[in-house]
Amino acid sequence: MATTSIAQQQIRRLRLNQQRLTQNQLTTPEDVVAWMGAVQGQDYLGTKWALGMRMQEATDDALEEAFNAGRILRTHVMRPTWHFVTPADIRWLVELTAARVKAINALYLRQLGLDEATVARSNEVIANALQGGRFLTRAELGKALEQAGIATAGLRLGFLSHAAEVEALVCSGPRLGKQFTYALLEERAPQAKRLPRQEALAELARRYFTSHGPATVHDFAWWSGLTVADARAGVALVGPQLAHEEIEGQSYWFTATVAAPVAATAGGSQAGNDSAFLLPTYDEFLVGFSAFDQARRNGGELVFDSTIVLGGEVVGSWKRTIKKESVTIELAPFAAFNRAEAKAVNAAAQRYGRFVAMPVETKMH
Repeated sequence: MATTSIAQQQIRRLRLNQQRLTQNQLTTPEDVVAWMGAVQGQDYLGTKWALGMRMQEATDDALEEAFNAGRILRTHVMRPTWHFVTPADIRWLVELTAARVKAINALYLRQLGLDEATVARSNEVIANALQGGRFLTRAELGKALEQAGIATAGLRLGFLSHAAEVEALVCSGPRLGKQFTYALLEERAPQAKRLPRQEALAELARRYFTSHGPATVHDFAWWSGLTVADARAGVALVGPQLAHEEIEGQSYWFTATVAAPVAATAGGSQAGNDSAFLLPTYDEFLVGFSAFDQARRNGGELVFDSTIVLGGEVVGSWKRTIKKESVTIELAPFAAFNRAEAKAVNAAAQRYGRFVAMPVETKMH
C-alpha cells in the first residue's frame, strides 16, 4: 500500500467526519441521501449498508422499507450510473446533468440503432404503461415496447429504460421480491423541485463540498459528471460559503465550519482516527473523488473490492456471505492487524451483524 503524507491522512479523516461516518448525527435514510447530494447505488445491498453506516441506528429492513415507500429513489444520474437521490432533489439533479449523460450515451444509442424518433416513441410507450401509479419491472416494460413494435433485444432495453430516466420520465418504484420496478417520476415524486441551472449548479456544489470535502474542483467534476468548467463555476457560485487551502500544490475546498486540514493536523489527534469501517463496494468515501478513478485506471489497489478502512486509510478488503441464520465476514488485510486494530475491525463486523439482524462470524485471511 502506498504511503501517504500527514496532510493527506488528515484530509481522509476529515472526509470520514463530513461523510458522517465518524459523526453520524443523521437519523433517516433520506437525511443521509440529502446530506450527500446523491449516493452511488448500483450495488443495491451494499448501498443500503453505506447509508446505514451514516445513521445513528439503522437496519437493512428499515432501509428496504424507505426505498419501497419512495422516501429514497434510485435512478441513473450524473456520471452516469445508478444513484440514490431524494424525491425533492431528483428532478433538478437529472435536468442539471442530463446533457452530459446524453452525450456519453449517444454513441451506444447509435450503435444499437436507437435514433431520436425511436427513443421518443419508447418514452411514450413507457409513460402509457406506467400511467396511473403502476410499477413495472424492466422485463414488463420490454414486453410493452415489443408489443408496440420496438425491438428490445440485447442491450436495447437497458438503454431505452435508461433514456427514460435521463428525460426525468421514470425512476425507481418499490421492489417486488428481489425485482426492481420503474414508476413515473411525476407520480413517485410529485413534489420534486425544479431549479434554474445556475441555482442547481450552486446547490450541487454546496452539497458536495459540505459532505465530501476537503476536495478539489477535479474531484467535484469527476463525482458530478459535469465538465471541469462547470465544476469551477459551481465553486465560484458557493465560494463565500466555503473555505479552501493549498495543500501539496492543490486547492482543497471544504465547508467553513470544518478546521483546515493542515491546522487540524497540527492540533494533534482527531476523533475517529482509530475507527474501523467495512465499506461496501462503490462507497462514497472512495468513489466520490477523482483519485479513485485514477487508481482504477492505473490498476491500483482501489478497484471494486469492499474495503476495510482504519483511521481513514484503506487497509484491506472484506466480503460477506449471508447464510440462513448468520453472516460470515472474511477479512483480507494488506498487513497483519495489531491487537487494537483487530478489535476495531471486529467491532465494525459486529455492527454489520446488527444491521442485518444476524450473528457474525469473522474469518481472517
